[in-house]
Amino acid sequence: MSGGLYRSANAHGGAQPPDDEATFISAEPLNQPAVEATAPPQEVVAETSAAANSAVMAIGSLVSRGTGFIRNLLIGAALGNAVGDVYTTAQFLPNQVYEFLLGGVLTSVLIPVLVRRRKIDPDRGEAYAQRLLSLAVLALAAAALIAVLLAPVITAIYAAGKDDTYKGLVNDLSYLMLPMLFFTGLSALIAAVLNTRGHFAAPMWAPILNNLVVAGTFGLYIVVYGARALRPDQMDAGRILLVGGGTLLGVAVQAAGLLPALRKVGFRWKWRFDFRALGLRELARLGGWMFCYVGVNQLGLFVVVNLLTRVGGGKNAGLLIYNYVFLLLMMAHGIIAVSIITALMPRMSAAAAEGRFGDVTADLSRGTRMVTAVLAPIAVCYAVLAGPISVVVFRYGAFTGDNAVATSTVLLVAALGLVPFAISQLFTFAFYALPDTRTPALINIPVVALRVLLQVGLFLAFSATFAAAGMMLGNAVSYVAAAILSAVLLRPRVGRIGLGGIMRTMGRVVVAALGAALVGLLVVKLLPGDPAHLSWLAAAVQLVIGGAVIGATYLGLAMVLRIGEITEVVAMVRRRLGR
Repeated sequence: MSGGLYRSANAHGGAQPPDDEATFISAEPLNQPAVEATAPPQEVVAETSAAANSAVMAIGSLVSRGTGFIRNLLIGAALGNAVGDVYTTAQFLPNQVYEFLLGGVLTSVLIPVLVRRRKIDPDRGEAYAQRLLSLAVLALAAAALIAVLLAPVITAIYAAGKDDTYKGLVNDLSYLMLPMLFFTGLSALIAAVLNTRGHFAAPMWAPILNNLVVAGTFGLYIVVYGARALRPDQMDAGRILLVGGGTLLGVAVQAAGLLPALRKVGFRWKWRFDFRALGLRELARLGGWMFCYVGVNQLGLFVVVNLLTRVGGGKNAGLLIYNYVFLLLMMAHGIIAVSIITALMPRMSAAAAEGRFGDVTADLSRGTRMVTAVLAPIAVCYAVLAGPISVVVFRYGAFTGDNAVATSTVLLVAALGLVPFAISQLFTFAFYALPDTRTPALINIPVVALRVLLQVGLFLAFSATFAAAGMMLGNAVSYVAAAILSAVLLRPRVGRIGLGGIMRTMGRVVVAALGAALVGLLVVKLLPGDPAHLSWLAAAVQLVIGGAVIGATYLGLAMVLRIGEITEVVAMVRRRLGR
């Protein structure tokens, strides 16, 4: 349901560590009393292990997102808006093929199955994982080969409405970049195996290798060719080879970086071809609905890509800017919401398997309140400081001031969808924990239909300058619809999810967020700088001061309004500081 132009959050879910009882995150508030001396030792280990895993995931995600921004900043600075749109389209193709083949299936089907096999198999799922990896490697290799052979057809579908020069460059880059789907899929599978064995660090840190390689590629491009905006017909063979080959190399390095971790957890690679022992019928039954889910998403993304390729380039926000803004949203979502979901997914899966649905709803309610309270001030910063953020983060080299202004409009609208997206993802993963892939797939059909109708309607109703912002508005409305539908359909399955407590928290969060937004707008208006032509220095000043004011105001209002998810964190920090 993401609506993004790259690998969706479906592939980011956590997996059940090997010792379930020893790794669960406590469902108690953060300011719970200290463990009594009579508590069983494993409970102390549980909290320590959970805290350590959460810290590793949060730090790894933060560094990964940070290096990812440096990578994307260099892409925009090197290629500019016009060629950047072409590159984004070419990069989009292997990622979406991967999503269709494996991305959603990984979290919804394979991870729960690996978890169960770790529990019930005499060898703790070793042979099963070897069979699964053997089959996946063969399938991914075949898919990558077929995708490369069909590159002209795929290009013609996704770049419809553009001239032959645009399509030709997309096609040339696709030959180099479509093999990415093999390494992306392999990385995801290895990460799943590692997570089921209690190893979370490598999967969180490996993408950093990818980011560094791609950032180095575009840094080299700037050194060799300079940072100036080009037309697609000005991209010669050397530029294409450097850009496409470097992007492919980054994903390959990421996959290779996970191999030492496999050895560290004791997993040994062994080819196994007795695929019937995988229970393919069960996998097909569960995966069929996931294919439906992903297939519907592809139709929605097809609409976005085709609409934005018609208007992108020049001063208008196209695919590159749309993806930039979506990555900004995913940075916040990944650091906060994905860390929470990754920690809760194994816990909810185990509780559902044992029929403890009260624990499932407790985790779901707490997770919803947490992501709402923590992501709300970030959404306010994105909306209020959209202009300064766009200038400070993106306006370098071939990415012009006009491009930054176009980016700010898209970011302002996209901020509305940050919290609804995180909540809808959390509810979707709750279904996967049951495990149930059928209901999310059925929910996704009307959600994507609503999104497409809104996006096409806004595209027709407004000018090309609002096209990308219209796509984001359609996304935001569809996320709200997805969250509501999911909540309604979850209740008969797991019971009450604490809607009263969730709505009370949301009401207080809205008040605090609006107060922070008003104060932030006032402060930014008083600071120097023309909103239409912000210098980098003025934008940086507005970003630092405005962000600090918004954060402080939200924190102060949260304490006054007694938003528990914020006050607990503050209390924990005070205890750590010895106050």
